Amino acid sequence: MASKQPSKLSGFVYSNTGWKYSAATRYALFLFLGLVFYFSLSSDLLPKRYDIKVNTTSAKEITAPKQILDNKAKLKAQEAAAEAVQNKYAIIPIRADSLITLLLDRIDSLNQDDLISQSDKIGIYKDVIPQRANDFVQSFINSSRSAGTYSDTLLEEIQSGIAEQAYTIPEETYIKIPRLTSQDIIEMKQVAREIVIKLMNDQIVDAQTARAKVAEQVSVSSLSQRTAREVTQELVRLVIMPNKFFDEEATKEAKVEARENTPDVFIEQGDVLVAKGDVITPELYALLDENGLLSNEVNYWPQFGLLLLSVMLSAGMMVFIRYSGGTGGAGFKYNNSQLLMLMLVFIITIITMKLAAFLQTDVRYYVGFLAPVAIGAMLIAMLLDITLAYFCSILFSVLASIILNVQQNTVFDFTFGFFALVVSYVAIFATHRAGQRSTLLKGGIMVSLFGTVTVFMLKLLGGGVWNDTQTLYSVGFAFAGGLLTAVLVIGLMPFFEATFGILSALKLVELSNPNHPLLRKLLTETPGTYHHSVMVGNLSEAAAEAIGADGLLCRVGSYYHDIGKTKRPFYFIENQNNMENPHDSIEPALSKSIIVAHARDGVEMQKEYKLPKPIRDIAEQHHGTTFLHYFYHKALKIAEEKGVTPDFTEEDFRYPGPKAQSKEAAVVGIADSVEAAVRSLRKPTVVQVETMIEKIIKSRLDDHQFDECDLTIKELDIIARTLKETVMGIFHSRIEYPEEVKKPKKEEGAATT
Repeated sequence: MASKQPSKLSGFVYSNTGWKYSAATRYALFLFLGLVFYFSLSSDLLPKRYDIKVNTTSAKEITAPKQILDNKAKLKAQEAAAEAVQNKYAIIPIRADSLITLLLDRIDSLNQDDLISQSDKIGIYKDVIPQRANDFVQSFINSSRSAGTYSDTLLEEIQSGIAEQAYTIPEETYIKIPRLTSQDIIEMKQVAREIVIKLMNDQIVDAQTARAKVAEQVSVSSLSQRTAREVTQELVRLVIMPNKFFDEEATKEAKVEARENTPDVFIEQGDVLVAKGDVITPELYALLDENGLLSNEVNYWPQFGLLLLSVMLSAGMMVFIRYSGGTGGAGFKYNNSQLLMLMLVFIITIITMKLAAFLQTDVRYYVGFLAPVAIGAMLIAMLLDITLAYFCSILFSVLASIILNVQQNTVFDFTFGFFALVVSYVAIFATHRAGQRSTLLKGGIMVSLFGTVTVFMLKLLGGGVWNDTQTLYSVGFAFAGGLLTAVLVIGLMPFFEATFGILSALKLVELSNPNHPLLRKLLTETPGTYHHSVMVGNLSEAAAEAIGADGLLCRVGSYYHDIGKTKRPFYFIENQNNMENPHDSIEPALSKSIIVAHARDGVEMQKEYKLPKPIRDIAEQHHGTTFLHYFYHKALKIAEEKGVTPDFTEEDFRYPGPKAQSKEAAVVGIADSVEAAVRSLRKPTVVQVETMIEKIIKSRLDDHQFDECDLTIKELDIIARTLKETVMGIFHSRIEYPEEVKKPKKEEGAATT
């Protein structure tokens, strides 16, 4: 209830009613906020422990309180990765073309020896050619072993693989070899080398497959003699050997590498460790014990500690709001609707922190810097009050230091707490006087910059370096968090403005733009009303700020309060320039209908342009249910002249209302009447202005126009005094001040000496 205060004005009592001003609702909201703190922090501060034993059945489902390394699953994953590794093969560059050259050179040399009979040559070839092939392979094995080019295991695999796939030249081929001339061998050497090189360039696991291609290659060669082709074909088949061999050691190394590169397998937070009804095996028991999930006794001290913390946070908020309300601690600055919005801001901020914490791990702790922790401070500064925003920033930093903490052995993480405090204060400083939507984005950029500097500074203090990967990630996430804050605030502002009927300074400044279609219409079609509205805006803003009301809302509401006059502009005196008053020629009842309709018409026009409800309320309520004296008495005079009994009452010549429901609507209504009254005075004096203002306020007070808003007598006194001072400032050149009493000449002379 508003308190009575001594005043020159008549007595006035107002009582706040409804849930918005209910003390029970207010304390219920703070209790609810305490519960929000308790349950949102319980998962971070309260350890979950279970009293179970080995080989017993679990009566509860046990979930992982944090991310847990699953060694058993990792072993399985390692074995699966090793099994998935395919056999490794080594490609051995065996120079078989050298062997074919060596064999043909030997044949050429032996064929030219006339001292050896042909039968002896055949016998020599049967022994020498296979032996030379075996010696070639053995020489390659020995040289590779000496050089350490290949492992012994691989060399053994090569030797056995070549031996198993060795080719045997048919007997009849040896009979044909002595018939070859040196010219034949020269031609054969060129062709054979080309075929061997071509076939051995392929990866050969099965030599028989490659040997099957020899006949075709020889047939398309330049060899014309049949004997040369047949011998070349067999010799090439002899030297063709496998060059791709299974590498056992490389395969083992690949399997080892696959095991080593297998990523850790984690049991994620919230995953089921033990389902209800599962038997607790020794392995499960050990897993639970390693992660601190076992307890043989119940410990309620952590719950009590969390309860105390929640009460301290909620009670601190309540006490701060109560004693920062400008009423000496006798009342709250905000109604319950605004407190409910404040609770919702806290819930949204906590949810964003929880989402970031959900993505965090001990390794990826830097994801916490992505949390838009400044969103709450920014919203409170723009929707409620900057002082409250600074206080709430401290609470947000406490919450961030708990929720984003990944260190299991500490309750608070100074890094995230300090980071949250810095970015919240920067957000308030950057946006509390925001006049454009782009300011929010600029504020988000400032939050990003200061957030990254803060994180970088903390990293350096912790021994980090600028090129450290985690430092770069931390800085990157902090920068992204600032931009995310701006995006969320831009998206949430219209929601809060529409849901809770709150007009932010940002929205009001946008509506005060003279280029708004309605204000352009007012200026071009009713310039007199436009000037009147601007003057009312100046008066009402000063008066509202003097009593702690929303001065910006009063100013912008004043701009639109008479917008309905644009439908019939010339029926209002401020727009009647050098023309007859149309009310002189119409019935008073019709004049009354036209005059009172401007409030309703204004509301309809504002609805069409989707202006916020507080602005529409000012247009609808600024006249309340005031009485149109002039047209009522004019109607009485006409009835008297006609000699008829009036068929109307005073109620028929009143505005339909409603009465002012807020301080701002009441202040605009008073300023509207004061501006019109001052404008009607030709040579106003200070006394006239002061008397007129008091008369207007007293008249409205006696007419019960303030019964439905929360103005006190003391505030009405302040409004009257402020309006007088403002009117004198605006209309300084028109107001006549009382002449000072002239001093005696002696005194004047004394004063000047």
